[in-house]
Amino acid sequence: MLNRIRARGWIVFAHDIFMAALSFVLSVYLRLDIWVVEYYSDTWLAATALFTTISAIVFWSSGLYRGVWRYASLNDLWAITRAVSLAVVIFAFAMFIWLRLEPLPRSVLVIEWFVLMALLGGPRFFYRLMKDRRFSLERGTAPGKRIPVLLAGAGDGAELFLRALHQSPDASYRVVGILSEGAGRVGREIHGVQVIDTLENLQGAVTKLKRQGDDPQRLILTKDDMDGQRVRELLEGSTSLGLTLARLPKLTDLKAGLTDKLEIKPVAVEDLLGRPQVPLDKDSMARLIGAKRVLVTGAGGSIGAELVRQVAALGPASLTLADNSEYALYRIDLEVSELFPDIPRTSEIADVRDAVRLDQVFTRSEPHVVFHAAALKHVPMVENNVLEGIATNTLGTINVADACRVHGVGQMVLISTDKAVNPTSIMGATKRLAECYCQARDIQGRGVVSNATRFVTVRFGNVLGSTGSVVPLFHRQLENGGPLTVTDPEMRRYFMTIREAVELVLQAAALGAGETGGEVPPGNICVLDMGEPVKIIDLARQMIRLAGLKPDVDVNIEIVGLRPGEKLFEEIFHGAEPLVETACAGILLAAPRAADINAIEHAVARMRAACAGLDRTEALAVLHELVPEYTGDGPSAH
Repeated sequence: MLNRIRARGWIVFAHDIFMAALSFVLSVYLRLDIWVVEYYSDTWLAATALFTTISAIVFWSSGLYRGVWRYASLNDLWAITRAVSLAVVIFAFAMFIWLRLEPLPRSVLVIEWFVLMALLGGPRFFYRLMKDRRFSLERGTAPGKRIPVLLAGAGDGAELFLRALHQSPDASYRVVGILSEGAGRVGREIHGVQVIDTLENLQGAVTKLKRQGDDPQRLILTKDDMDGQRVRELLEGSTSLGLTLARLPKLTDLKAGLTDKLEIKPVAVEDLLGRPQVPLDKDSMARLIGAKRVLVTGAGGSIGAELVRQVAALGPASLTLADNSEYALYRIDLEVSELFPDIPRTSEIADVRDAVRLDQVFTRSEPHVVFHAAALKHVPMVENNVLEGIATNTLGTINVADACRVHGVGQMVLISTDKAVNPTSIMGATKRLAECYCQARDIQGRGVVSNATRFVTVRFGNVLGSTGSVVPLFHRQLENGGPLTVTDPEMRRYFMTIREAVELVLQAAALGAGETGGEVPPGNICVLDMGEPVKIIDLARQMIRLAGLKPDVDVNIEIVGLRPGEKLFEEIFHGAEPLVETACAGILLAAPRAADINAIEHAVARMRAACAGLDRTEALAVLHELVPEYTGDGPSAH
């Protein structure tokens, strides 16, 4: 394959050399109406050879043969313009030194520039035109059999899609119109397709197309970062008009690279809830992770695995993956080995509840930065396994924090949850106590030793697609034909994609480490801006529509009532946590309300003893004492 590419490059080079010689002959003929062989033959032939040699050297050194004729563009035209101009200037200088330009009229040089531009650029763009327009006997999909579609968005995505359709004779779609986000482009055309209206007037546009006999069957989103509210409105509108909703693939979806064939994809629930991308300070994240030894607990979980991927992409000195699930650990270890084979890594089967085992892991890995994502997070499950929840979420976090202090770790990042605010569940209360401990240690360490471990707590809400979340549950229920189960019609939750959540976790970690230029005050909690909460019942209806079905007609929604420990509304701030703004978009700070570390340590000792003795009553009593805002009691029996 490589030899074939090189052979094509030599063929193009030979073509251009021939064109350079021909252009000089034509230029002289156009100016003097003579052929070079008829007049001063030796001098003119030498001049032709000189111009051809100069052109060959300039063309090769200008990188003209890195481009592909199939995709000749304005960049290629600019490269040809520079090369031709340079060749003509050098030739004029050489002719002046050699013959003082006496036998060569100056106008020949001007004519030469235009002729050579035409001879080099013309074949390239004619070749692309033939490829794009498919001047061949191949039979593509008949226009009448193509699916008529309407494009939502009159920007780069629409232009890319239309261009891809023109290049493919077997295209499955026929674009009958474009809708723009603003009125400024209405009436204009993109590759011959008219922008007929705005997104707000979807119904009017479809009605107009139907009258013209171009009844669209599908609405295609062409913009990556279209606001989630707009996507939800388009889903509602397209469903009512009998259109299915789809989108173009995002660049991040094209893992195998761009191809001639641009297939549309179904709209995912992430598109419905999406928000504009928060600008990230990638440099500060790279300074935090680059050339550092990093340890991730809970590395096999949803958040932990995404943390591992994004940390690995930032070039750490080494990665240590810790999890108590062998299979989960194997999966993420295999993925890292394939995507980042050059990063030294170690996979440790370890439970954060085992302080001795943690000490071994820390001794071997000597981490600079620790991300603590290990936790039990399924609210009803933890509600029925109180001691396990306390032992993992609270005592496990304390074990990790203490190991960080003993081994001189520079920074520990605790992944927390909005359920820790005014908790009504064991899961929320145990995570709140974990927050309190890390806050207290951060305040204590900053006041005693300058190089003490920094503890950064990052709090956010539900993550789309994570293990145990509502979206995979709804998908499974849809596959089984329904019904979709919702606990209460008024239940609302904050949502964020896994990728976005982890990006902001890394940004918060960089903020806590002082890599962004500012500094997080001791004990403050970084809270991710989750946008507006979403009604779960609305999410259920939207997912049914995305499946091409009708809510309460094809698939029912059942109200099953609140489960133990659940709340109707989640909060991300406590009333006693004053907000502090940061320089990082998407991240807010909650001022500390942590108890004295000595009081926490004394109570935690009692909690350890209670868990070791399986004394659930005592463990709950200590939990209530340390988290007085906790209003639940867990099940009455266990």
